[in-house]
Amino acid sequence: MPAHHPMTSDQGLSADALFTLRRRPTSEKLLDLGFRQLTLALASLVAIVLLAILITVFQGSREAMASFGLRFLVTSAWDPVNEQYGAFVAIYGTLVSSLLSLAIAVPLGVGTAIFITEDLIPRRLRELIGLMVELLAAIPSVVLGLWAIFVMEPAIRPALELLHQLLGWTPFFASTPQGPGMAPAILILVVMVLPIITAISRDALNQVPIELRQGAYGVGTTRWGAIFAVILPAAISSIIGGVMLALGRAMGETMAVTMIIGNSLNFDLSLLAPGNTIASMLANQFGEADGIQVSALMYAALILMLLTFTVNVLAQWVVRRLSLKY
Repeated sequence: MPAHHPMTSDQGLSADALFTLRRRPTSEKLLDLGFRQLTLALASLVAIVLLAILITVFQGSREAMASFGLRFLVTSAWDPVNEQYGAFVAIYGTLVSSLLSLAIAVPLGVGTAIFITEDLIPRRLRELIGLMVELLAAIPSVVLGLWAIFVMEPAIRPALELLHQLLGWTPFFASTPQGPGMAPAILILVVMVLPIITAISRDALNQVPIELRQGAYGVGTTRWGAIFAVILPAAISSIIGGVMLALGRAMGETMAVTMIIGNSLNFDLSLLAPGNTIASMLANQFGEADGIQVSALMYAALILMLLTFTVNVLAQWVVRRLSLKY
């Protein structure tokens, strides 16, 4: 029996292919090297810009950090006259508005994605709905803010008044709705993050291999059984990534929220009362700030950057864990 020799990497290649691999033109080698260096420089530029922003914000906030320390995070006083500052109201408003908007937008967005990817309606109608979702994402935030002021808030005020009458005994609905407030800001954030969640969820569902769908139907499961037991778990990591991206957008949204949230610096648990967010506070006060107030606003901006960074890190960890699981 002839001896068996392991196949080398060159076996199975033609002589011309081997010559091309071994004797590449110098110009082609230089082109590859230049392209590699260019991509490295561009990737490094992104990191440098991010680091420069972080350093600038940190340097600007050092005076406020030295004066107020961690007390800045848990106090709600914002008094430029006496130079007393605390960002608790803005931090609370940022977290509450972002998380509650996601609680509403995620079921709507994922449900819409399922609706337009699983052949539940005619193809042309699905394409029309998908186009409308993409157009919704293209509307400028200032236009959405104007729409929230003149159309959405007057339309939902009767419902908010009903909530106040039924649940006014709880601290979350104790205030009488009188116009701008946390609730309208949450709803406008739902409108703004809904296209992101829907588009990413739709693409994730479309990427599920057809073999999984056919296998689910082959074992006798129903359409909805296949969706919830096979298709959604297969796409869940990408969907969660889209949800975290939408959360970062909601936390940093400025113009539309500033126009409808009320911009109050007084702490109130009620969702019907005016509130504030870090981004809204920066937009409203930075143009007229001076002295230590500028440093306090930079301190608040640093907190917002750390919050969004935490969200991104958490998103990567969740996506990685879910990818391994499913």
